[in-house]
Amino acid sequence: MISLQDIYRARRRIDGRVRRTPLVVSPSLSNVAGGIIHLKLEHLQTTGSFKLRGATNAILRLSDAERTRGVVGVSTGNHGRGLAYAAKQASVRCTICMSELVPRNKIEGIQSHGAEVVIIGLSQDDAQVEVDRLVEEVGMIMLPPFDHPDIIAGQGTLALEVLEDCPEIETILIPLSGGGLLAGVALALKSANPSIRVVGVSMERGAAMIESQRAGKPILVKELPTLADALSGGIGLDNRYTFDMVRDLADELITVTENEIAKAVRHSYWSEKQVIEGSGSVGIAALLAGKINNPGICVSLVTGCNLDMTLHNELINRELEEDSRVPGGLRNA
Repeated sequence: MISLQDIYRARRRIDGRVRRTPLVVSPSLSNVAGGIIHLKLEHLQTTGSFKLRGATNAILRLSDAERTRGVVGVSTGNHGRGLAYAAKQASVRCTICMSELVPRNKIEGIQSHGAEVVIIGLSQDDAQVEVDRLVEEVGMIMLPPFDHPDIIAGQGTLALEVLEDCPEIETILIPLSGGGLLAGVALALKSANPSIRVVGVSMERGAAMIESQRAGKPILVKELPTLADALSGGIGLDNRYTFDMVRDLADELITVTENEIAKAVRHSYWSEKQVIEGSGSVGIAALLAGKINNPGICVSLVTGCNLDMTLHNELINRELEEDSRVPGGLRNA
């Protein structure tokens, strides 16, 4: 089991190694949604994503013997970058396995921190096969992107900052993929105040955790190209932690369309003055689309900024061309 104490221990462990990110009020979103909307700017984290929290905690929890074996993990980009950075800081060898669907900028970001990248297959499940081989044949230590107690506890440290900066919080919007972020954040928030409303937000195209929750068990979900590429990937048929924690701690699970994500990325740039990748903007997308009823005092987690501007601009413009009221995507960015 993962406890609130594990999250506080993780906070002490990673203190000084990750940034405390700002929490700001968004007047524009507050006006649209009819509540007081705060944005937790976790995309300003050192590696451009919240994933650094869990990766750093997990690396620091390794024994000396484990560190000598090196670490390996599967990633759609942001976990890999966080793990590569944390491993480099600790002088630990790191290999990241990724599918061919991962954008080039995320691969290069991981390599910039000295990690080896192995590209294999068309899904995280395909890449996981190579991870398993490296564990079995080379003896490397696997640190997965979400279904691991140290990863979950590390992500939960984000919630402690939210509680300190906005103790009156009533609703939180959490981008949802494998569930590590929602599990850690919801555990901390619900421990402090069980009435806090936890809403997981994912994209319509390949929302593995939501489809698995509907099925009542982890299932395979086909990965599809999406603006929210960092939310792609399965949750693992042998999921040990996050499936149950999402089931028990989330009050609502919702999805947003590609067009809604495109509008959120555009809104973030023009109205919030923030460059946010599609996966990090799904909470904003839900607010703009009117999918969050009675948000009250609400925090939307903005989780990543590692986007390929050229690719995103092309995809966003394509989505927004269908809506004549919105002139272009980020053409002037």
